[in-house]
Amino acid sequence: MNVVPVAAGANTAAQESSTGQSNLVDYNSFLKLLVTQMKNQDPTKPMESTDYIAQLATFSQVEQTLQTNTKLEQLMQLSLLGQADAIIGRTVSSADGTVSGKVDEVRIGSNGMVAILENGTEFPVGPGIVIS
Repeated sequence: MNVVPVAAGANTAAQESSTGQSNLVDYNSFLKLLVTQMKNQDPTKPMESTDYIAQLATFSQVEQTLQTNTKLEQLMQLSLLGQADAIIGRTVSSADGTVSGKVDEVRIGSNGMVAILENGTEFPVGPGIVIS
């Protein structure tokens, strides 16, 4: 059985949340920007109300996309945990056959999944390994 690694993007949500930095704009910020834009517009060329609605719709789409991305990253992390659980107690072999053994535990780090064999050998789980 070959295991395909989960994309490295699964760790970005955890990394972003751990740094505490956020470039997201919420609805209140958007409304403040909109009001400021209305106050500072040229009175001889006012913005159409349809333009405001289009901006709000665009902002709503961006926020929904960000929420979808967050949910997808959570699903990817759950999938990775499921993959990790599935290989514990099974025998893994490297693609070239130099490393082989029964998986005692699995550690998930920033570089992906690492299987720790019964003899203590750490084995990166990635393309080309065979699980039996």
